[in-house]
Amino acid sequence: MKLDSRSFRVQPGEDIKLAKCPTVVKPFCKSQKAYQRLLQEHVDELSSLQRLYYASNRYSLLLIFQGMDAAGKDGAIRHVMSGVNPQGCEVFSFKQPSADELQHDFLWRSTTRLPERGRIGIFNRSYYEEVLVVRVHPEILRGQGLPDELLNEETIWEKRYRSIVDLESHLYRNGTHTIKIFLHLSEEEQRKRFLDRIDDPEKNWKLSFADIHERKYWPAYMAAYEECLNATSTDHAPWFIVPADDKENARLIVSQIVLDAFNKLQMAYPKTTEKHRQELKAIRKLLTK
Repeated sequence: MKLDSRSFRVQPGEDIKLAKCPTVVKPFCKSQKAYQRLLQEHVDELSSLQRLYYASNRYSLLLIFQGMDAAGKDGAIRHVMSGVNPQGCEVFSFKQPSADELQHDFLWRSTTRLPERGRIGIFNRSYYEEVLVVRVHPEILRGQGLPDELLNEETIWEKRYRSIVDLESHLYRNGTHTIKIFLHLSEEEQRKRFLDRIDDPEKNWKLSFADIHERKYWPAYMAAYEECLNATSTDHAPWFIVPADDKENARLIVSQIVLDAFNKLQMAYPKTTEKHRQELKAIRKLLTK
């Protein structure tokens, strides 16, 4: 099976129905050895492109990972970005907003973590939580201290989508390319992974009753994700729906998406000026004496 990241991309204006989107696809590799080889090829190519990207210092790349608990966000980030120079990459995991963060607009805490030029920013969850978990649990919205006239649940989500799209458009106009990855996990696969967290002592810390409680809201979460994906996937900040039941396949798809994002950028190593060339010749003479 050929790995084409475009087949997982949500086109602007597309009416996505998550129930019709697969959570698993046919494996891209016929063996574990073939998978390891292909993933390593992707990692090596990403490492090479990241050096060029860092040196060219013209763009910023923001990778956003969203998905239900146990969808594999941490693992995808760890495996796919394993070859990237840590100096050129930062990962931020967004949990429940702090009291200080709640004193600002819902985008504030994320925008303070945006990547600089030449760097890769990775958001493990993001400002999209404000139209996902907050939509599923509107009591959170009512506790955010917003003026009463803004708490109309018939209009606030559409306004937040607009704010998000406007932000990502602004970032694109200033050199930041945003790639958004939704790891599409099935409810049954989540159940299996939760059981694995119980059976493996090293994973016990990953599971609590709060995680089990959230499973009750699975249909509401799928509806929230569905509307969000349809409303906020654009040409310059696309969403990709990655089947996540097979972790290895998902990592290959994610790595291909990131590779494609890099390859679309116009990058080049800085050209050496004549003055700098003469300086280098002088330095060479000193070093060879």
